[in-house]
Amino acid sequence: MTNIRGLVEADLPAVTDIYAHYVTGSVATFDETPLGLDAWRAKADGITGAGLPFLVAEVDGAVAGYAYVSQYRPKPAYRHTVEDTIYLAPGFTGRGLGKLLLGELIKKTGETPARQMIAVIADSGDPASARLHKAFGFEEVGRLRAVGFKHERWIDTVLFQLPLG
Repeated sequence: MTNIRGLVEADLPAVTDIYAHYVTGSVATFDETPLGLDAWRAKADGITGAGLPFLVAEVDGAVAGYAYVSQYRPKPAYRHTVEDTIYLAPGFTGRGLGKLLLGELIKKTGETPARQMIAVIADSGDPASARLHKAFGFEEVGRLRAVGFKHERWIDTVLFQLPLG
């Protein structure tokens, strides 16, 4: 059984492990060193403390993925614009969990003062994330060329935007 719900403290070790998988084995994130549990705790506290959603997908009692939004940029004029983040645990991709998480994330974010949601997607050659966002009405609004260097290659990011509310 699949359940999309808010993050709780007990989920943080699984979130830490899921993210570490992508840090060390992919270009989905431009982090090069996995975040530790304390860093994730601080990040989650900052997100939820700002009244923004941090969700997990739970499958048969295990955290199978997570999604959250955070302020797009730190300057005050960006306060109504958020950036979404979604990661699925290895072995749980291709099951529709990303769709469930993003749908609920958009719904919950729409209940906040946020008015624009941005997705910054690494152009890794895998179109799954772009397809997911387009299915929810995100529009491609730009490309930043060769802005990341990881695993001995230059990576573009593609920007997608969704108006909220």
